[in-house]
Amino acid sequence: QLVESGGGSVEVGGSLRLSCAASGDSGLIYSRYCVAWFRQAPGKEREGLAGLSKNGNPSYADSVKGRFTIGQDNAKKTWYLQMNNLKPEDTATYYCAGDPYISEWWVAGEYRYWGQGTQVTVSS
Repeated sequence: QLVESGGGSVEVGGSLRLSCAASGDSGLIYSRYCVAWFRQAPGKEREGLAGLSKNGNPSYADSVKGRFTIGQDNAKKTWYLQMNNLKPEDTATYYCAGDPYISEWWVAGEYRYWGQGTQVTVSS
């Protein structure tokens, strides 16, 4: 139900914008889902980066606060993750996740719906 796009390779200090679109009844999903972005590097646990509540309130992990911005594009009915000042440690596969009912946005197990992931590589 969720599809990410926008990953790629970038140099240190560069920027990328990831997008997440809902398939199926996209209008219903868009208006009723809490959405978050996670990432997972090889050998590491999946890490919650940013979450967006149904009423549009964002929350961020300390590791990305001030560099990443989560938001929604109402015209396109998509969510995005704007990533600035990227660092080599940001290299990972990035996932968007959504669910209508979330209490702790940073917990991967709370989300039933996931995208397939998009690779982000930051080189020095």
